[in-house]
Amino acid sequence: MLAYIFLILLAHPFYVSPANTTPNGNKSIFILAGQSNMSGRGGVVNNTFDGYIPPQCQSNSSILRLTKGLSWEVAKEPIHQDIDYYAICGIGPGMSFANSILKNDPKIGVIGLVPCAVGSTNISQWSKGSFYYSQMLNRTRIALQGGGTLKSLLWYQGESDTLNVEDAKLYKSRLQKFFIDLRYDLKAPFLPIIQVALATELGPYKKIIRQAQLGIHLRNMKTVDANGLKVGPDYVHLSTQAQVQLGQMLANAFLKFASEKE
Repeated sequence: MLAYIFLILLAHPFYVSPANTTPNGNKSIFILAGQSNMSGRGGVVNNTFDGYIPPQCQSNSSILRLTKGLSWEVAKEPIHQDIDYYAICGIGPGMSFANSILKNDPKIGVIGLVPCAVGSTNISQWSKGSFYYSQMLNRTRIALQGGGTLKSLLWYQGESDTLNVEDAKLYKSRLQKFFIDLRYDLKAPFLPIIQVALATELGPYKKIIRQAQLGIHLRNMKTVDANGLKVGPDYVHLSTQAQVQLGQMLANAFLKFASEKE
């Protein structure tokens, strides 16, 4: 009977044996979630990644990422390729963010990035109980095994919700509930959250989405405004250099959390 239960657990999509995680001391864990501008399309033109890795996004032995297989490896661009696997991924803000944090706070130690973003997803697809929400929750819990401290959620999403006026009108309440639910389920009621206000759109309701994003004021939450950053040739995704800038903006926002506690 016990053997049968074990086989069922192994077949479950969210089960992972602790042996699949690699301890690397007390990692500082960051969740990267949202849609394609978080997973990264910098350098992607006509479904081809140009392969250019900016200096600010180079690998560092102190920056790890949790793979789709739930093991740790040294992070390298594109860090979402095995997560957002339906699309061709390029440069996102994650590596620029991590390198900037290390540069400005060397004492932070090993950084563990947990990529979870998936392109073309709307906020309803991230609601509690959904596949993407459950996957993010599971990946984060696994990341914390073997030594780790959850430092922040980095969230960039909303372009898909500009397509439909009803989705746009409900965006604020849905997004706020998402943040509250995630904090509750991770048992981290004051988890620092850094969200990105939209720079681009897929539909005509960008203004409503941006108003919603800029109008949420939860404790320990900051909003970084991507408006004005350079956009790539598809007019939807940030360019490589813009992603570098965004990563640095996110890092500055995170570092302010620490300075405000001093």
